[in-house]
Amino acid sequence: MAQATANFTASATIIQPIGITTTSNMSFANLDAKSGGAVILSPDNTRLTSGDVALADGTPASAASFTVTGETGFTYAVTLPSSEYVLTNGSENMIIKDFTSNIDNSGSLAGGSQNIRVGATLKVNPNQTPGNYTSPAGFNVTVNYN
Repeated sequence: MAQATANFTASATIIQPIGITTTSNMSFANLDAKSGGAVILSPDNTRLTSGDVALADGTPASAASFTVTGETGFTYAVTLPSSEYVLTNGSENMIIKDFTSNIDNSGSLAGGSQNIRVGATLKVNPNQTPGNYTSPAGFNVTVNYN
């Protein structure tokens, strides 16, 4: 009986690992609490208010920004913080929540990198005590290849 044989080779390509670096932190900037409300900081650094909170002059507001790096042409998913968190000033607190990004949960590394920005909503209590409110710990933004 006749027999035929074919051979093959094997290969593997190691891709560039995905990475993310913080390039700027989030700042809602100066606010006048008045009788309270909320400040929405969009990923494009625009602030909108609801309730009686007033936007004050001074330091400009800024969304958090990041550079995502990885294999050119690959797409990735972004996971933003999903819970409510606290900004504190001594015993005083404000809630930060509803994180948003300038990309809709998925980005593309067309040139091997992409910049993303993250905004959020800050709940300001009536007559909030003046001072600098900060997060006790950082917030995680996670990226994974699709």
